Amino acid sequence: MTSPVDLNVLYAEFFERGVAYFLKQARIEILGPAPVAKPLLDFFPRADGCIELDWCGNHYLLHHSGRPFTENQIRLVAAIGIVLSARYRSLLRPGMASGSFDLFRGLPEDRYISAFLDPTPYLDEHGVPRGRDPVEDAIEVLRVSSLTTYENRRISTGVLLLDAEDRAGALAYNTELASIKSFHRLCGGERTVVLVNRAGLLVDLVDIREWSREHASGELPVPSAAAYRSHALATLKEGRVCLVLTGNGEIKIFARGSQKFNFMEGRWRLTDASEQYALFRRSMGDASLAESLFTAALNLAEARRGALFVVLDDPASAAEIVSPPDMMNGAGAQTGPGKKERIHYLLLGKRTLGMPPAVLESIAGMDGAVVVDRASNLLAFGAIVKHNTSLLVAAGAIEGGRTNAAVAASMFGCALKVSEDGLVSFFQKGLCVWEL
Repeated sequence: MTSPVDLNVLYAEFFERGVAYFLKQARIEILGPAPVAKPLLDFFPRADGCIELDWCGNHYLLHHSGRPFTENQIRLVAAIGIVLSARYRSLLRPGMASGSFDLFRGLPEDRYISAFLDPTPYLDEHGVPRGRDPVEDAIEVLRVSSLTTYENRRISTGVLLLDAEDRAGALAYNTELASIKSFHRLCGGERTVVLVNRAGLLVDLVDIREWSREHASGELPVPSAAAYRSHALATLKEGRVCLVLTGNGEIKIFARGSQKFNFMEGRWRLTDASEQYALFRRSMGDASLAESLFTAALNLAEARRGALFVVLDDPASAAEIVSPPDMMNGAGAQTGPGKKERIHYLLLGKRTLGMPPAVLESIAGMDGAVVVDRASNLLAFGAIVKHNTSLLVAAGAIEGGRTNAAVAASMFGCALKVSEDGLVSFFQKGLCVWEL
């Protein structure tokens, strides 16, 4: 039988891997031995934003690129410790290992997310969770479904988890449902979702907008893409979790009124949208401008359309990054046939805050950048951003064309980049501040 000492070494490695998986920019270091070798996570926050913690006999330092950890990042680290602690306990207590097999089923990252959303089942120090985990089950269903096609198209589906009474003859919401292809035609995820109760039983099929109406006049903690605003609103009520598999193969998880996680390109990401948006809004200085650009970026990301928004601190600096023909100066009417400048007059003197969202997203979806000043005056659209490639190489910042443009433009203000793979990134002073 494995000794507690061996388990401490093993579970210390599991913990380090879990932190590295979700917090790629963070660094975790062992400072020395902990006073007590136990599978319980003890936090010791520091004034400099770093965190010291004890786990399985090690005293760790966790630091994050010179900035403090967000509340959600700390909660996620705690969730990793909660799950691993429950698994550790189940291996040491006689008779528990056989009864807690489900605790080890599936991928550990899925369990960490489940404990982040609801840690209650894992917190009993005198026992371990028994039975199925409805959040983990839902994630597994969506994982399997993401590999399924219907008439040569990827399927989309969704589920809303909440407290609800059992229904006679209700089925368990598990991967067996993924084999019923017609099931996904009933709940497409964007409009219709299935209701699943805390026992993991499928109890109803609903329009997600109906479940969002009680909060329709409420304010979300962070702007949402139009397609998923109802999903965010539906989770404003405590205890509700909504999971959606999109037609792009992405899994989104909403809770407490915002997206908390997404699964893209084979890995989970902590979205942390509330914290990221708050930082972006402070950088913008104008809450309305921040909301307009952030929402447009999210909508373009959902449509998998690349874009770049540049907000300049000084409008005069536009001449340093935008070629004269791209500037909104009225000269376009004198250019030759086939030139974009000829239609500049349609947007001359416009402000992005006065534009219908569809118009803003249309011009942002063109090749090139949308350039505005702090007052939201449109200075250029479809503009090629000038940058010095040699300086980018020297700084180690050479990337794809849109990323290089974002890095160069952010030297003069803020840049919000939308990738065609669905990621949104915020740049300032030549650095990527966040990505979601």
